[in-house]
Amino acid sequence: MALENQTGVIEFFLMGLSEDPEMQPILFELLLTMYMVTMFGNLLIILVVSSDSKLHTPMYFFLSNLSFVDICCISTIVPKMLVNIQTENKAISYAGCLTQVCFFMIFLCMDNLLLTVMAYDRYVAICHPLYYKVIMNPTQCVLLVLVSMFISSVDALLHTLMVLHLSFCTDLKLPHFFCEITPILKLACSDTLINNILVYLATTLLGIAPLVGIIFSYSQIVSSIMKIPSTSGKCKAFSTCGSHLSVVSLFYGTCIGVYLSSAITDSPRKTEVASVMYTVVTPMMNPFIYSLRNNDLKGTLRNLVFPVLLSRFHVLY
Repeated sequence: MALENQTGVIEFFLMGLSEDPEMQPILFELLLTMYMVTMFGNLLIILVVSSDSKLHTPMYFFLSNLSFVDICCISTIVPKMLVNIQTENKAISYAGCLTQVCFFMIFLCMDNLLLTVMAYDRYVAICHPLYYKVIMNPTQCVLLVLVSMFISSVDALLHTLMVLHLSFCTDLKLPHFFCEITPILKLACSDTLINNILVYLATTLLGIAPLVGIIFSYSQIVSSIMKIPSTSGKCKAFSTCGSHLSVVSLFYGTCIGVYLSSAITDSPRKTEVASVMYTVVTPMMNPFIYSLRNNDLKGTLRNLVFPVLLSRFHVLY
């Protein structure tokens, strides 16, 4: 097969979730609805946390950052999907594809690291409550977020720069709905050994290691909670972890599902459907999980929303 020079004008073609013309309007409406719900829900979380001084704590600081990262992550993927469906044009430029890869990897890795930081925050709060304010001071919280951003950016840039050295065949159809590193490497005609090694190393260091950290944190948390004599105290301690555990289970469950589906089945379509779960569904569900399971957030939401609704009611009537 002929090779395309990586410095030339190259376009990848995103095959999308379905090639059935009758499915395109349904997919467009579904994706647009999910995108709007995700944006509204996560922006509302950020607004609630910033507007209530009682929520200016490390736990809600990390939550607002997680919501911001979720907004950025889904905005890296869905708008391009909507444009492609609406224009019936599956092409994405070489530069645009690599840009999407880079930003998606940054925000996905940050999502992962922030969940780990949030687990550490709960560990310190429950296992070392007397030192909580000293350890999780504002400077330390900001530093943890900045370190997460730095690690994510370095990882994403390293993968992207390594792709720049590859040559691609003339058949540049990506069996996916967005540019992801693994399908891109499969299209390369040059040797991708180093790229694949880098992917496995990054998955181990930035995927498995944080998960092990979360599991260790919660094993210590459960051990500390079981030592609390009163039942009400145990319930209160568990309630502060319930939302985070739900989000962690959803995030890692869907990521593992994508990995298993790609390893077990040869069908790219099944892998794409599994990928939708952690790229689109998880960011959409996070605000609901935190708002429905958190009394502080629900109370602040009521204080924000009800006055607005009452004022609109008086204006109308």
